[in-house]
Amino acid sequence: MDPKKIERINELARKKRTVGLTEGEVQEQATLRQEYLEGFRANMQQVLDNVSIQRPDGPIERLQ
Repeated sequence: MDPKKIERINELARKKRTVGLTEGEVQEQATLRQEYLEGFRANMQQVLDNVSIQRPDGPIERLQ
């Protein structure tokens, strides 16, 4: 995800804690968070797809 979008998520979170958000900002925050979570899940799935373990007796197996 673009670092500018992550910074915007953080800006909106700080603003929400201090003064509150407008309806448009609430929608923007929800959209940005959803995009962030989709990217995070895709990255985590890719990591898990490439994980292998080595059994104590020597063979290496991919996790399923």
